Amino acid sequence: MTDTAAPAAPAVSTISMPLGMFVFTLLYGGMTVLAGVLAFKQVQLWPTSLAVESGIFPFLMLVVISSTLSQLYGRDAAKRIVWWGFFPLGLSALLMQLVLGLPASSEMLAFRPDDLAAFERVHQSTWRVWMAGPASYITSLLLNIWIFDRLRGQGEEGAIGLMVRGAIASALSQAVDSVIFITLAFYGEFDITDLMIGQVLAKVFLSVVLVPFLITFGVKAALWLDAKKA
Repeated sequence: MTDTAAPAAPAVSTISMPLGMFVFTLLYGGMTVLAGVLAFKQVQLWPTSLAVESGIFPFLMLVVISSTLSQLYGRDAAKRIVWWGFFPLGLSALLMQLVLGLPASSEMLAFRPDDLAAFERVHQSTWRVWMAGPASYITSLLLNIWIFDRLRGQGEEGAIGLMVRGAIASALSQAVDSVIFITLAFYGEFDITDLMIGQVLAKVFLSVVLVPFLITFGVKAALWLDAKKA
């Protein structure tokens, strides 16, 4: 009687990803979708007449995340995340068109017609926002990563150097983003002067005052997550 050895189980290939990169990548995908939705509303910069579109808030988080990934995992890794950010952005746009095309329930038509009208009015009006978003998104975020990486010095870098790099890269890239996005999304619908000025000033201000601290926190949080996994 001949013993027949059982075939060896195929080797399972595992892809190792730092936990910090994994968590920040998930956050990045969510922020790309949220930025397009919130951009429909313009918020007044009190006490002036200037305004800013609300997509600025998740978009600043995209800047923070991309800078954090570039700092810890390299420019190429950060650029890949930016390019892959098109996937949730495009998929969410397609799903939105699907939902808008599907008939509403009889209950909603009968008892909540105002809610339905508001939903359709907002989301059917955002097609220019959805088109403008990718153009400004890819230009400004790749520019942010490039500037942030180019400003990296030789050897060890302290927290102050990290914050200065983050502030400069964010301010310049966000100014470019504002010009591209506001022009493509709203030009011709109303006078965009106040919105353009408010957007640029707000993004530059937040880039200098807030973003450096968020990047520093993001780097520490990612390092803590990586150590936790280990």
